[in-house]
Amino acid sequence: MDRTAQLTTHAPDRGIAYDPPPAATGAGRSPHVRAAQVLDENWTGSSTVPSRNLYPHQWSWDSAFIAIGLRHLSPLRAQTELETLLAAQWGDGRIPHIVFNPSVPLDAYFPSPDFWRSSTAGRAAGAPRTVQTSGIVQPPVHALAAWLVHLADPGLSRARGFLSGVYPRLAAWHRYLLHRRDLGGGGLASVVHPWEQGMDNSPCWDAPLARVAPAPARSFRRADLDHGAAEDRPTDLDYGRYVRLAADYRDAGYTDRTRDFAVEDPAFNALLIASEHALARIARELGANGTARQARAERLTAALVDRLWDPEKEIFLCRDLRDGAGGSLIPERGVSGLVPLLLPGLPREVAAALVRTLDGPHFGTGSGLVPSYDLLGEAFDPHRYWRGPAWFNTGWLLERGLREHGERERADAVAEAVVRTADASGFAEYVDPYTGEACGATGFSWTAALALDLHHRRHAAPHAAPHEEPHEAPHDERQKLHKS
Repeated sequence: MDRTAQLTTHAPDRGIAYDPPPAATGAGRSPHVRAAQVLDENWTGSSTVPSRNLYPHQWSWDSAFIAIGLRHLSPLRAQTELETLLAAQWGDGRIPHIVFNPSVPLDAYFPSPDFWRSSTAGRAAGAPRTVQTSGIVQPPVHALAAWLVHLADPGLSRARGFLSGVYPRLAAWHRYLLHRRDLGGGGLASVVHPWEQGMDNSPCWDAPLARVAPAPARSFRRADLDHGAAEDRPTDLDYGRYVRLAADYRDAGYTDRTRDFAVEDPAFNALLIASEHALARIARELGANGTARQARAERLTAALVDRLWDPEKEIFLCRDLRDGAGGSLIPERGVSGLVPLLLPGLPREVAAALVRTLDGPHFGTGSGLVPSYDLLGEAFDPHRYWRGPAWFNTGWLLERGLREHGERERADAVAEAVVRTADASGFAEYVDPYTGEACGATGFSWTAALALDLHHRRHAAPHAAPHEEPHEAPHDERQKLHKS
């Protein structure tokens, strides 16, 4: 029996995702147990939905973050989470951002499978025929997740051939991004839709999106507004632009040529670099030489600094490739520009500047929570999706980055704020960065998973360097506590 089943009992089906969980759900239980219960409730048998009602399918980067937390409960389930996602990979190497559950009604989520038409519109790109997916991607955190999942129980991983099974798929995924998506010619991967970057409603996208004519409002129905307040979600105008971009990409057969929207994003590329480092470790574990991947990660780090670093603002910025020859930096400060702090090869002066920015007036809240957008920006909104609220996945990444660069006290403060606020908010999707007030869905899977990971790591080895992951419990203890 896996640890999740030992820790939890099944509660009745949840109501609308935005409703707070019943008080009795967490009564008398530790945050560790409550987080485990969220992951248990959202487990489908082969993967974990982000939220039972609002997001009823499998999401790409969600599953990577979820696996990182699941490894402390059931390494087998964590491996299965990633294997299920990778089984839907396209022939050209892309990992789609949604893998659709065929048992979920089409009107439960938009855009639904009949919008994406992956098996027909994506045929030339090698879309799978046996499962329906979206046609766009999400940030490439998967190799990092796979390596951390392996470390949770190396014996089980080796016995199942976990790394040898996922490595070729992860390598193909990185090849796709590094070759098909180098739209700017500078070595970095580009996103062709705000949903690909994951922080879809960020003000960083306002300028490039302004060039996009929105799809007519009558041409789609927003299922997300069935579950929550409109003031917490993207506007109808922005959503219409998202739909237009996705439909144009689909109608072009999901080919990655020059499009109306093409942006080099610092967080997307930082996660690609972090995963290149992880792929180098995976290669060495499998008996191969990881030197080439390590060198590639270093070259990509240099390209990231060269193309996206703004020394005056002391933050990484997005580059709009459709704005003039060579593109131009978008002046908006978003949390994406802080995420490169997790890279071990970042120049010392750049890392120090990012720490100053994190503590400064643009992102320092005093709560330990990091807003998703500039506190002083005109578009800041503490409750609207990615336009100011604090998110738990970015908090987890920044905690990792602070620890990577020796900022232990700051890392401890972020970790404590993430764990405390995640539990107090009912494991909310996102929160007000000043007050911790819950926004979006509650019982959100990556919030529970990453709070669980931080809780485990803080108690096991709070000062460990994250890339070394020496915090894993001794094998005998892990067999008792975590092994499926």
